[in-house]
Amino acid sequence: MTGICAGRVVVVTGAGRGLGRAHALAFAAEGARVVVNDLGVGPDGTPGPDSPAAAVAAEIRRAGGEAVAHGGDVATAEGAASLIRTAVETYGRLDTLVNNAGFLRDRMLVNLDEDDWDAVLRVHLKGHFLPLRHAAAHWRAEAGAGRPPVARIVNTSSGAGLLGSVGQGNYSAAKAGIVGLTLVAAAELARYGVQVNAVAPAARTRMTERVFAAAMAAPDTGFDAMAPENVSPLVVWLGSAGSAGVTGRVFGAEGGRITVMEGWRPGPSADTGARRTPAEAGDTALKLVARAEPPGAVYGARE
Repeated sequence: MTGICAGRVVVVTGAGRGLGRAHALAFAAEGARVVVNDLGVGPDGTPGPDSPAAAVAAEIRRAGGEAVAHGGDVATAEGAASLIRTAVETYGRLDTLVNNAGFLRDRMLVNLDEDDWDAVLRVHLKGHFLPLRHAAAHWRAEAGAGRPPVARIVNTSSGAGLLGSVGQGNYSAAKAGIVGLTLVAAAELARYGVQVNAVAPAARTRMTERVFAAAMAAPDTGFDAMAPENVSPLVVWLGSAGSAGVTGRVFGAEGGRITVMEGWRPGPSADTGARRTPAEAGDTALKLVARAEPPGAVYGARE
């Protein structure tokens, strides 16, 4: 097959449904050989009756592409190692890792128990770190053997991680952590030929049905702005060799809109060159806040 990812081997986690499935199909349509990972759990992370990874892999093959299914838990060291090993042993290489697996257990903070906190942080944040770590180790070995890769990692954050989201303290914290992980990985892995970016998508999936209910009820314009397939072209490009030079970035993607997200930067500042009293610190802080840009509304808020 031809396309901007022809010959590349791509791993997509959480690829059985929603955004991950759309990404896997889009990569395959652009010539990639795809490892389709999905544990096959419900939106809240509980086990489902079957894994959809095999179905997506079969769909790719029916369309003339190459794909293999992987049903391991990427939030475990064994599952993440097996995922990377599957790509290398099946296709002889690994070029792109798309971290996408996740689920929700939404609660207001006063009702959020420790198990729900740990479960969401585990799957989203640890489920990004472990595949990234094993892929990076593979690429470091390749570079050390004189085979420098043209490698790409695309992580999945969220507007909730950038702006916060009421009722999603665990999810927002995990997605903010993914941004931090992306920035560190981009800096550390550049020497091995690895570029690392993140997307903050807005799309209709099992996880976002309630958040985007208003948008989904909007009048039909002939363009399904909330379709997950709208996000995939950017992810495919970031996962291709054509994205050379773009790393350490976070992109918003919604409908036909792509936005380069600009994160924390120094704003108004004042330096006395000496220690302040608490009252002086408060007075200075209030003056600086008055000069600063107001924070954005939390994710999902409607005017």
